[in-house]
Amino acid sequence: MTSGQQPNRKRVLIVDDHPITRSGLVQLINSQPDLEVCGEAGNAANALSALDACDPDLAIVDITLPDKNGLELIKDIRALRPGLPILVISMHEESLYAERVLRAGARGYVMKREGGEKLMQAIRQVAKGKISLSERMSGQILELFSGREPRRQRSRIEQLSDREFEVFELIGAGLSAREIAAKLHLSAKTVQAHRANIMRKLQVKSVSKLVSYSARWM
Repeated sequence: MTSGQQPNRKRVLIVDDHPITRSGLVQLINSQPDLEVCGEAGNAANALSALDACDPDLAIVDITLPDKNGLELIKDIRALRPGLPILVISMHEESLYAERVLRAGARGYVMKREGGEKLMQAIRQVAKGKISLSERMSGQILELFSGREPRRQRSRIEQLSDREFEVFELIGAGLSAREIAAKLHLSAKTVQAHRANIMRKLQVKSVSKLVSYSARWM
């Protein structure tokens, strides 16, 4: 970010919609001898623009962004920069998102409450091309990806597709089908179809029960 920086420092792009969080991450990362922040973005659109302007070695992405679901941003970044390592940092429980972010193309997941030391460990591990998850979650993911964990034993929530999960989250946030359609740039009919699939997979019999169910997960 300034002239005279060491050429061997890994360049990090930060994508988070909270300015205070970004500021804290910038200070923490720039204090490391082997890392530097090359750019910041508060939403998905700016993050994609920053890829060329910043040319990062690694991207840190929050899963919750104002203009696009973080999972979709990860897929977009992977399409534009297939080799760019991505680490997700989030306030949401790892068990709810870890599998999804890996399938989307990220290399790791760390919760914001873990603190700076674990975040630095995760950044360095992902920058080396390795997977970074908690020990407990690593075991679960290994079982799942190896095919040893039967699908039926998994949480019903985990059986939702990424788009269905996105709709499920927005239902939990109190948005109507029309509002969800506008936010995701879908037709109301498409949202209703996703909602019907969600209800079927979760074995929920009414929209009101789905709203209550989803609100408890958020």
